[in-house]
Amino acid sequence: MKAKVYVTLKSGVLDPQGKAIQHAVELLGYTGVVDVRQGKYFEIALDDSLDDAGARESAERMAREVLSNPVIEDYRVEIEG
Repeated sequence: MKAKVYVTLKSGVLDPQGKAIQHAVELLGYTGVVDVRQGKYFEIALDDSLDDAGARESAERMAREVLSNPVIEDYRVEIEG
């Protein structure tokens, strides 16, 4: 079983790295880019003894307590079985 965790900055938090990426793609000639927000992606292999609910609970806890800063970041968890 695999958990996919996506961590992104909350919408009101400034993202200087995203702005730098946006500037870089504009310099490379890409047009129509209004905004870029960067984040983190984690793939976590989980023990097959966990059921879907246990896997989600474990991944949500890791995302909340270890992988993200809940003050400035949001996260989303997907479980693949």
